[in-house]
Amino acid sequence: MKVGDKHYRSIWLDTSTDEVNIIDQRWLPHEFRVVTLKSLDDFATAIRDMWVRGAPLIGATAAYGIAELMRRDPSDKALNEAYDFLHATRPTAINLRWALDAMSSTLSALPENQRQEAAFKKAAEICDDDVETNRMIGVHGLEIIKKIAATKKPGEPVNILTHCNAGWLATVDWGTATSPMYHAMEAGINIHIWVDETRPRNQGAQLTSWEMVGNDIPHHLIVDNAGGHLMQHGQVDAVIVGTDRTTSHGDVCNKIGTYLKALAAKDNNVPFYVALPSSTIDWTIGDGLKEIPIEERNGQEVTHIYGKLENGENTFVQISPDGTPGGNPAFDVTPAHLVTGLITERGVADASKEGLLALFPEQKSVA
Repeated sequence: MKVGDKHYRSIWLDTSTDEVNIIDQRWLPHEFRVVTLKSLDDFATAIRDMWVRGAPLIGATAAYGIAELMRRDPSDKALNEAYDFLHATRPTAINLRWALDAMSSTLSALPENQRQEAAFKKAAEICDDDVETNRMIGVHGLEIIKKIAATKKPGEPVNILTHCNAGWLATVDWGTATSPMYHAMEAGINIHIWVDETRPRNQGAQLTSWEMVGNDIPHHLIVDNAGGHLMQHGQVDAVIVGTDRTTSHGDVCNKIGTYLKALAAKDNNVPFYVALPSSTIDWTIGDGLKEIPIEERNGQEVTHIYGKLENGENTFVQISPDGTPGGNPAFDVTPAHLVTGLITERGVADASKEGLLALFPEQKSVA
């Protein structure tokens, strides 16, 4: 995607300096900051404190964290300790474990003197694969939007509601839920996006809206509780969200509030789609409510909000009384029966074990 007139990925190796850079998303949309990550602690902090966020990007960042460590200590001990250290930063997003497994299996098979080069090569492959995967999610999601557009009156937009940010900032490029939107714009389809603000961290307001502005996509920012009202009045044609972990049976874990959108969509006969790379599927579990760990984040994310003051200063503001603690479960689980379809890089699957295995038959021995 572009920022101004320059193309950016959300994480990249600067070949001129041989350093790993990220877009520090904490300061968007008011400040665009690029940060260099140098130590394993830097990578862990970036993941844990949400300088980067979104399951695919978390995985890519962890992969480069392992690669950067291999410059300094390519030993088995360092590799194993780094795996555990990074894995503990965000317990819900399955891509973190997936990427760490990919790096560990690649490097463990090599002698120490070959690990640095191999690590950076593997991390780059993970990033490049993510870009292509998300592009294909957009290709398949575009067909859904085309079908909806065909039922609209001439000049009417396809109204899509999305929750949180599953855009290119949550991946290496393209995004998951946003990829069909970008493809629709390129195809000349008239679309309009309802962007949930997504409390408590406001990723919709700060990140998705910023992406929409930067790519000239018509949109409105709405409060999280407005979606049901819009659906009741026929103003939402489809919901497309991302996911941090999806079970082998099609249960979907995503940003807190996603479940409520799915309930409203079901009650109003609005199709509810989830866009995801197959690396986000946890084939080892079936019941999302019982088996997916839900991250409980710092309550200050609820009691404080980041924004721009009238004088132009960017700062955090407390919105609650002193002494009021914030409860902050970061994710919820949407049961498979509320999901219309799972948009993957191989096509659109029914939200079921049978539906997923039809597209990924190689997983039958695991699921």
